[in-house]
Amino acid sequence: ITKPVVFQGNELRLNFSSSAAGDVRVELQDGEGKPIPGFALEESAEIFGDAHERKVTWKQGGDVGKLAGKPVRIRFVLRDADLYAYRFGTGE
Repeated sequence: ITKPVVFQGNELRLNFSSSAAGDVRVELQDGEGKPIPGFALEESAEIFGDAHERKVTWKQGGDVGKLAGKPVRIRFVLRDADLYAYRFGTGE
């Protein structure tokens, strides 16, 4: 779980690598550590493979723009995977 971060943009991208049986899931939390509705861990798509910039999505999609400018914590759950970096951006 990260410290609270304030970001600009409308998507979260990961640089990661997982085994064939591994995956990464992501939860966005408010500044106090409570899951944000629509971005909870159980709503996160399982991300697997090896990518430099894979967009994170949840059941409702991948647009995190409504959270921009507010402090959020990011909870990463890795199963037989390595996370190298994350970044928020605009999808360019």
